[in-house]
Amino acid sequence: MKNLVLIAVLALLVISCKEDKKEEIVTPQEKMTPMEKNLSKYVSFKLTADLSGLTENERKMLPLLIKAADKMNDLFWYESYGDKDALLKSISDEDTKEYVKINYGPWDRLNGNVAFMDTEFKEKPLGANFYPRDMTKEEFEAADIENKSSIYNFIRRDESGELYSIPYHVHFAEELKEVSDLLKQATEFADDEGLLVYLKLRAQALLDDDYQASDLAWMDMKTNTLDIVIGPIETYEDQMFGNKAAHEGYVLIKDQEWSQRLAKFSAYLPELQQGLPVHKKYKQETPGTDSDLNAYDVVYYAGDCNSGSKTIAINLPNDEEVQLQKGTRRLQLKNAMRAKFDKILVPIADELIEESQRNHITFDAFFANTMFHEVAHGLGVKNTIDGKGTVRSALKEHASALEEGKADILGLYMIQQLHAKGELKEDLKDNMVTFMAGIFRSVRFGASSAHGKANMIRFNYFQGEGAFTRNDDGTYKVNFDKMEKAMEGLSNIILTLQGEGDYQGVANLVEEKGVISPKLQADLDRLTDANIPVDVIFEQGVEALGL
Repeated sequence: MKNLVLIAVLALLVISCKEDKKEEIVTPQEKMTPMEKNLSKYVSFKLTADLSGLTENERKMLPLLIKAADKMNDLFWYESYGDKDALLKSISDEDTKEYVKINYGPWDRLNGNVAFMDTEFKEKPLGANFYPRDMTKEEFEAADIENKSSIYNFIRRDESGELYSIPYHVHFAEELKEVSDLLKQATEFADDEGLLVYLKLRAQALLDDDYQASDLAWMDMKTNTLDIVIGPIETYEDQMFGNKAAHEGYVLIKDQEWSQRLAKFSAYLPELQQGLPVHKKYKQETPGTDSDLNAYDVVYYAGDCNSGSKTIAINLPNDEEVQLQKGTRRLQLKNAMRAKFDKILVPIADELIEESQRNHITFDAFFANTMFHEVAHGLGVKNTIDGKGTVRSALKEHASALEEGKADILGLYMIQQLHAKGELKEDLKDNMVTFMAGIFRSVRFGASSAHGKANMIRFNYFQGEGAFTRNDDGTYKVNFDKMEKAMEGLSNIILTLQGEGDYQGVANLVEEKGVISPKLQADLDRLTDANIPVDVIFEQGVEALGL
């Protein structure tokens, strides 16, 4: 009898232990509702900056710039989806409503634009709301439309069903007049002459969609502390043709000390251009050396740049004529970069990078990799070598992903070259391992993001070249010599495709390499199970700044 009692007690203990074990392996994700899981992809971060160095006039100007930028949200909502108010009013669940606001619509930007709620449109139209939703590529290409190739207009149907164009400044006349007036009001507090000229020209550009003069003035602006990037800028949202620009706004405060450290690197662009690992015919253009390389704290995001994955560095203007004449300005968003490093990149490295190489994950390397990514946009060619026009127009919807891939890989090339010249003193291994961890961070943005797609291509190419190995425990180790060779090989492929304007070649590259393998997806799922966020959302505005 005693034996039976003992057996029963042992059985209960075993069952109890098993139940305890089951409880121990339940992940935070498994306890969440589907919408809570979606929201957990993002971690909140308060955008602040040191305002002590601002003048009284700059403190008065800052709220005006934030108010102007904020108005880009409604314009981008229309470009991305359409009727924002009707959609939000149809949603009763607060978590769902919050996720719709993050995505500027009912499609998950971090999951290939998959619909996460029932709406009239199950799939996001490739052309977003820039074109009629029933329009085909063939219909557009055959249509006789005024200013058809303009990046600053919508395509719509008239009563008879024929396609026509309507400029942004006409369609958004009332809203853009408000933004223009706010920028003009801000000029009253502009002590910096360059900023004053830029704000006046940008205020006018919003009313006529002629942005080149204000882009040139923005390039000439050197001594300003406050800055605003505002208007229709990037073409990522148009995934049908990659042609229509979407509205966005950033408000920025320059970090003068950090900016002084970075100022010298733009001067190396012509020399680095000539050393690119590609045939000389693909590097005949001379990059502008009037480029600025500065560090900023960003205090407001709105519109396109605030949707899905957030930008941590800016390389503008996109106008190829301005780039060839003046170069570009590269703005490193230091506080946003720090948020992604601390809250996302370091936890990813702890999960996926071999322990022996985790000491090479540093913020300085992350900052340098991001910075030289933006500088590298100035390398290569802006125009195809056989007269097909600009690279952007020749490669259409694939242009953005390939350009981001070019900038990533040539950014690492620049770091390698500047190390060899003795201009950079940090350990090159830091840049390589941090670069590898950065691939895991960016590939999670998904195929709907140009940056995500570029990282998929790079991961698969690097894997094929042996640039890294995957250990039995699911961690990755960088093979430094092979990574350098892979970097040169992929640089050659991308620069050649751009120079040739080879649309089909790029389409083939995207189809072959722009995919996530089941094994990589399993590793990325581990990051989700560990509750590591994919990106950030911001607490921002005048209250966050204490104004």
